[in-house]
Amino acid sequence: MSRPLRSGSTRPVSVRELMAVSADGSRLHAEVHGRDGAPAVVLSHGWTCNTSFWDAQIRDLAVDHRVIAYDQRGHGTSPAVGPAGYTTGALADDLEAVLAATLEPEEKAVLVGHSMGGMTIMAAARRAGLREHAAAVLLCSTGSSRLIAESRVVPLRAGAVRTRITRAVLGARAPLGPVTPLSRRILKYATMGAGSAPDRVDTCARIVHACPRVPRVAWGHVLADLDLDEGVRELRVPTAVIAGTEDRLTPPVHARAIAAALPDCLGLTELAGLGHMTPVEAPEAVTAKIRELVTACLPVRETAEVESKEEEVA
Repeated sequence: MSRPLRSGSTRPVSVRELMAVSADGSRLHAEVHGRDGAPAVVLSHGWTCNTSFWDAQIRDLAVDHRVIAYDQRGHGTSPAVGPAGYTTGALADDLEAVLAATLEPEEKAVLVGHSMGGMTIMAAARRAGLREHAAAVLLCSTGSSRLIAESRVVPLRAGAVRTRITRAVLGARAPLGPVTPLSRRILKYATMGAGSAPDRVDTCARIVHACPRVPRVAWGHVLADLDLDEGVRELRVPTAVIAGTEDRLTPPVHARAIAAALPDCLGLTELAGLGHMTPVEAPEAVTAKIRELVTACLPVRETAEVESKEEEVA
């Protein structure tokens, strides 16, 4: 299978790639970056994206962390599945499979989810695999329900007409085609802040346009009827939330509702002027929050073991 379009020629080089096998037999491409034994971070991308969405975080964190990123089913180099394979339960199955394939038993990690990746973590909140491995969670630019009712991508007043059009947009079957100046402008309006740099808009456009049509449409239908409010209430690990104030896809009302419902919320950070693609729009802020969670929530003994090994090598 050919690899998807990437954001550039300088992608971080993984130390290992593997295929995790989900509960229904679906295969998931996963990459491991950084040193064995270093504090672990697991990255779960959003709808229409792939592992390259996290390049900035991987490049920074892999210096002193073990960073695991995977392609959601039907995205990147993870194969598409049959129509019945696109559900929030499948997202949870896939995350459990990746955690089991890349972490040692009982090993803890900071789990980071953007958009549908955050929904993946919410869907897995009651799963044994998540409770075994999650030390803390970072939810970026995501929502748990009422996505089409609250979306501001369609520039109309909230109501039945806007909701109906938004549902149609999420499930649109037309191919996205090549990246063009017009498609970049559309993507920037829908998913990014007005001040986003052209190179970051181009990065997101190339990633989104590389997503195959069938899984894009299938997951669009899932998102239209999403209800993971119970998953938020069951996410009983320390969790931080990040949102862009100008996010049209998942406006800050979602982040505020999630932060209010979480059993152990470490706070909500609203990034002024940013849109939906926060890890690309504000990579330094997102990476800093991940580092903060690692320092605060990963067991001290894991970090101590890494430092001890480094001293032995020296």
